[in-house]
Amino acid sequence: MKWEGRRQSDNFERRGRGKGIAIGGIGTIVIVILGLLFGQDPGQLLNVIQQQNITSEQTSTENASQSKAEAFTRVVQADTEDVWTKIFSENGKRYAEPTLVTFEGSVNSACGSASAAVGPFYCPGDSKIYIDLSFYDELKSRFKASGDFAMAYVIAHEVGHHVQNLLGTNQILQQARGRMSEAEYNRLSVKLELQADFYAGVWAHFQEKNMLLDEGDIEEALNAANAIGDDRLQKEAQGYVVPDAFTHGTSAQRVKWFKKGYQTGDIRQGDTFKSVDL
Repeated sequence: MKWEGRRQSDNFERRGRGKGIAIGGIGTIVIVILGLLFGQDPGQLLNVIQQQNITSEQTSTENASQSKAEAFTRVVQADTEDVWTKIFSENGKRYAEPTLVTFEGSVNSACGSASAAVGPFYCPGDSKIYIDLSFYDELKSRFKASGDFAMAYVIAHEVGHHVQNLLGTNQILQQARGRMSEAEYNRLSVKLELQADFYAGVWAHFQEKNMLLDEGDIEEALNAANAIGDDRLQKEAQGYVVPDAFTHGTSAQRVKWFKKGYQTGDIRQGDTFKSVDL
């Protein structure tokens, strides 16, 4: 995806990012002298300083990597703003832009607290998308879904949930809680998730139309969609699948609806709730 040097979204928050402190040169000499004055072993002090510098260098490298991931994430967010503002305007509506929040480890939202283990998520209570940037590495290592557009698909999917929130679709699930069995509720959840995949595909359609995609980008997104299907994840985790426990859709379903959004670019084609053949 052609993203470097392009507009980054201002609808952004950063939470829980640490910084390292390096000590060297004259600072090291001063600390050693002070240590001698107070009866400290210079060798031990130097070891401590060396460890601090190593930690600082590691932190600097990690921060540089996170800065690039953050910049990329904000460019993707900006692109979703452009696409959905245009689509909403063409349909006589106003698009209220969501806020993207990056965090480390855990985070508090209007939907409660969550750890990085839950993955990126959208909270309709505060209209914010939450993502621990370490998920970039998890996509590559755990899900074998490499490439920047794999991550772009994930962000666009969460933005898709925001679109659903603005259009009132999320309320379908909320109103259904407590009035149906868990299996029935899960099937409704699958329809919601597949529609978010469709919306991610719609966004990708306009990325290609605006000549912002590189060769292989769509394949990266499709690979990511395939990697996080319920059937595949259940099979890997427990050796068998339980369809009634699906909440996001099978790999084939997720790929199908992303492709449909990408090929049509028409939000009217994405009513998964009325679709008999998902």
